[in-house]
Amino acid sequence: MIHESARLFSTSPYLTLGTRVKEVLPGGCKIADVLLFDPAEEELVTVPDKTVPKELMDEEMVGASHGWGVFCARHDRSVRISDLYNPLASKSNPTMITLPRLTALSSNYCNVAMTSSPHLEDCVVAIKFVGDHLSLCRPGRDLEWTNILTPPSCLENSNLMYSKRDQKFYLPAPGGKYLFSYHLHSKEEDFPEVQEVVYRGHPELDQSEWELLSSCTRTEHLVESPFSDERFLVKWYAHGFYSSVLERIDHITKRFMVFREEETTQGSIMCYTEDIGDMCIFLANSEAFCVPASSCTGLKPNSIYHMGRGLGFYDLTTGNPHQYLAPDGVPTLSYWLPPFST
Repeated sequence: MIHESARLFSTSPYLTLGTRVKEVLPGGCKIADVLLFDPAEEELVTVPDKTVPKELMDEEMVGASHGWGVFCARHDRSVRISDLYNPLASKSNPTMITLPRLTALSSNYCNVAMTSSPHLEDCVVAIKFVGDHLSLCRPGRDLEWTNILTPPSCLENSNLMYSKRDQKFYLPAPGGKYLFSYHLHSKEEDFPEVQEVVYRGHPELDQSEWELLSSCTRTEHLVESPFSDERFLVKWYAHGFYSSVLERIDHITKRFMVFREEETTQGSIMCYTEDIGDMCIFLANSEAFCVPASSCTGLKPNSIYHMGRGLGFYDLTTGNPHQYLAPDGVPTLSYWLPPFST
């Protein structure tokens, strides 16, 4: 499918790599270089001399959505949303939006999803925790988070996404057999809607390849294109091995399988495809998103860019994975940011 409405962005999608402190100012703020990775040019991008507010000094980045980073304080679990990693945002005065302290029992995060940019009045922020907790908050309106218990043992490590088309938050169940969804005004006691996923088609692989995939870890990601009504369910296969350098189990990406949602008289069906056209899908610990390759010079169409289980991209046309040479000091938890425009 050709997306004629796609326009050229001012930047590529970027991967966050952290900051490099250069100076500590009176009052606790710091001057730092913001470090990003550009997958289109395969190079490090440095945004020099950004002011890092003192409020972010003790906070860890726990997610990203719509180009905004979500940070949580280690000492009191207060939450802030900031455009610190936006290369086109103010260097001297980054935007910060404060949210209430988290009250969910878990402190291990899966990912964050937002309905829109947080300065918009109708924005809802959702945080999925490892385990059975999901928390919702409306910036500037809610005084506390709404903590929802998801069905036990169903969605412990599921990846959260927001569907603009349906105005719901979705969580794929392990294996991708079911989609659980919550509407924007869900309460603590609400049970999610459950949709069984019907699949059609699969790749033509020999027995040894299927056996290899059966030994891999697998995660499921639902992603929706903002440029069309297309929705994809992506299955990400990674092979685990012991790394003597890291002294732990590491993973490397082996394959992606993509299923495009199609409407039929019997309802929606996820149909296997190796052709998503001009589209690129970006997967990491951030909310998954799509970008037309033609809107960003250097992106490869019909590809999946990923961080986690290796840094690279997967060409759906050839079925070949390509690994980038990871920049020195790349953090384990990094986040893709969609392209920005002036």
